[in-house]
Amino acid sequence: MAADGHPTLAVMSHCRAAPALIDPPRGAAALWGAAALAWLAGIGLQLQQSDLWPLAHYAVLAAVALGLLGGAAAGRTPRRVRAACWLLALAALGFAGTGARALQRLADVLPAALEGQDLQLRGVIEHMPQPAPQGTRFVLRVEAAQLSTPAGLQSVRVPQRVALGWYAGFDGDALLGAAPPPLRAGQRWTLSARLRQPHGTLNPQGFDLELWLFEQRIGASGTVRTGPTSVNRLLAENTGQAVERARQTVRDAILLRVADPAAAGVLAALAVGDQAAIARDGWGLFRGTGGAHLMSISGLHVTLFAWA
Repeated sequence: MAADGHPTLAVMSHCRAAPALIDPPRGAAALWGAAALAWLAGIGLQLQQSDLWPLAHYAVLAAVALGLLGGAAAGRTPRRVRAACWLLALAALGFAGTGARALQRLADVLPAALEGQDLQLRGVIEHMPQPAPQGTRFVLRVEAAQLSTPAGLQSVRVPQRVALGWYAGFDGDALLGAAPPPLRAGQRWTLSARLRQPHGTLNPQGFDLELWLFEQRIGASGTVRTGPTSVNRLLAENTGQAVERARQTVRDAILLRVADPAAAGVLAALAVGDQAAIARDGWGLFRGTGGAHLMSISGLHVTLFAWA
């Protein structure tokens, strides 16, 4: 209580003596925002690199950044200097981490020596397969791979995720056989396949297939082979992927019950986010009318409000 005994003056005197008890540090929010911007700036700067550095260079940069963080935290430097060191270190860590991840992802690509070779793959179908002309396309998470050689099967390293097509008809000079069996997410298969490295056209303003494969962590694409020497067989019906299996169940029911294929594709895109169900002509119509973003970005939001 104040010397004059007035309780209000006593409270005011206490608040002036300990402002931290009633007001949070005004610079905390600004510091966290600056830290996030510094991290993003480091990532953005690395994305401008035309060529990646060796992994050792990124490791050295990360070590220097960590040392700078430790030195700023332990030293008795002014607050502004410590803040500048932290921001610089966070930018350097964002730069180094992004470069190292890019190197790791680029390393998970099919070796050139295995292109066009007859491989035996064992893996799990990750996402719901997509219907394709005369077949089905899907992504396989590879668990093991073997190369057929005159001496027998030899274990080889292939990317963790590969995009495969299982088609009926002809592929080059090889007869692929009948239509593929029904495929579902979560199934484990042993498949005979031929793979190739990621490759796409470089047409200006066209779809960048190689970039898309890089973003999806797909290190190879190829086709399933059928014939007397193939080993295509289902090993397990359900190994997980419950969400993808549920999405596929809804998608397949829509495509089966809606007579108009164009309308069925739109409904599947809105209901389960399966944009691949929309045919190319449909996308051309949406682009021409300015509604493509409703399917590519806002489709599930439209469905949510429709349910509401």
